[in-house]
Amino acid sequence: MQTTPRHLTGRIVNLQHFCVDDGPGIRTTVFFKGCPLRCRWCHNPESQALSKEIMYFSDRCRLCGSCACVCTHGGHSLTAEGHLLDRSRCVRCGECVGRCAFGALEGVGRDCSIDEIMEELLSDRVFYETSGGGVTLSGGEPTMQPDFAMGLLSACKAEGLHTCIETCAYCQTETIVALSPLTDLFLVDWKLTDDDLHKSFTGVSNALIVENLEKLCELGSSVILRCPLIPEVNLERGHLDGIAAIANRLKNITAIDLEPYHPMGIGKTVALGKRPSYENPDFLDTVLADDARAYLQDIVNIPVSIR
Repeated sequence: MQTTPRHLTGRIVNLQHFCVDDGPGIRTTVFFKGCPLRCRWCHNPESQALSKEIMYFSDRCRLCGSCACVCTHGGHSLTAEGHLLDRSRCVRCGECVGRCAFGALEGVGRDCSIDEIMEELLSDRVFYETSGGGVTLSGGEPTMQPDFAMGLLSACKAEGLHTCIETCAYCQTETIVALSPLTDLFLVDWKLTDDDLHKSFTGVSNALIVENLEKLCELGSSVILRCPLIPEVNLERGHLDGIAAIANRLKNITAIDLEPYHPMGIGKTVALGKRPSYENPDFLDTVLADDARAYLQDIVNIPVSIR
């Protein structure tokens, strides 16, 4: 494989230290910006668009006017109704974010080189070594920036770090093939078994995802299925049977993680100036999550956990 320049840049949402739910051990997770799916219930809507964005949290705003003073494009103004962010004028320069003293404005998306990210990742090496952890690429969707993802994974492997990718697996199969030798564990999202429902709730077919799952198992890659549990979307037994069917058929799938719905993506969607397309305000009932786990555990021969 051709060596990727360490100065190559990619766009990320953030880099989170001391993660314990993104693979084995203590991990540092790099959240990539950009995703090809538009899941209605998305928990990280700020990671969907590849472009940089500004989030505005109205409940934090104190109407100080600092953002309006610094914005030279007329994006911010104070009106009788309160603060107004005109996103049609916003060029997402981020000047207003730096002036907001109350955290009402947050910039989403920053460009980093592989070297810059590696410096942060390696600062956590002692935690990887003592816990059996490592680095996880998540998002968004890492395969939306394949060269950057491969370069970052290559740099991690050169340092002897354990690597994971959390992915929706909706990408060119060639990308999956290229990532496989650099990735110790794939955490593959499995949203909906029924293809028509998958198209309706995520915007894309799951056929390519199935193809890429099959390719990963053909290559001998280790895979954990990550399955969101969404009220009124995929809690029926037919979907759970579908999870079991693919897990039992593809022998390199080593575990199933169930991810109960939480509503925290709603506020972030509003902060991005968008209207939520799924507005359930309640966390998934723990009884429903436990029932789904127990049902699946009875029909598969691999561990089923709730994250």
